[in-house]
Amino acid sequence: MRKEIHFKGWNEIKTNDSWALFKIMGEFVNGYEKMSMIGPCVSIFGSARTKPGTAYYELATKIAQRIAQEGYGVITGGGPGIMEAGNLGAHLEKGTSVGLNIDLPFEQHDNPYIDHDKNLQFDYFFVRKVMFVKYSQGFVVMPGGFGTLDELFEAITLIQTNKIEKFPIILVGRTFWAGLLDWVKSTLLENGNISEKDLDLLQMADNEDEVVNHINAFYKGKSLSPNF
Repeated sequence: MRKEIHFKGWNEIKTNDSWALFKIMGEFVNGYEKMSMIGPCVSIFGSARTKPGTAYYELATKIAQRIAQEGYGVITGGGPGIMEAGNLGAHLEKGTSVGLNIDLPFEQHDNPYIDHDKNLQFDYFFVRKVMFVKYSQGFVVMPGGFGTLDELFEAITLIQTNKIEKFPIILVGRTFWAGLLDWVKSTLLENGNISEKDLDLLQMADNEDEVVNHINAFYKGKSLSPNF
């Protein structure tokens, strides 16, 4: 005999879930409308905990400056640390400086280097990540934590499975990323969980010139457009 299980307030939960769809749709519509008018951009990811004056903060600023000099806008998560450094670099070059902010309990707040008309606010991580993937012509991934890894591997997965067009993904800091790549090769590749060609989805760089060279080499002779 089948046992029926009932949750207290189940009908109320279902109703609230249905109404939440309108809020989600609103975030997508607002994001699409604003991002579609900005033009080609490169996203810079990394730790919100990286302090001004440290090596990776300064390098992220230089990378963003070079990206802006090449005519791209810079997109970040809009918060402190590497995100602030990315927006600062674009700001210093009078380039397009975009922030995709999200409300977090501890470490997220708007940095002052985002263009006032390009500071977008999100409640949902998944909507925010769609904006990064759809409107970025490349990912520059600085040292970071779980959030950085989440954004990195989601992009790799979407490209690997042909859900989006391929774009350059550049890991900055060979020393920082070497252990992860060694594990990918020695464990994932050796066990047949990925193929050899999947390794080509990642590029490595240690300075701003290498980053820009990877981006320019990828787009030589290609047109720029949203990724899906």
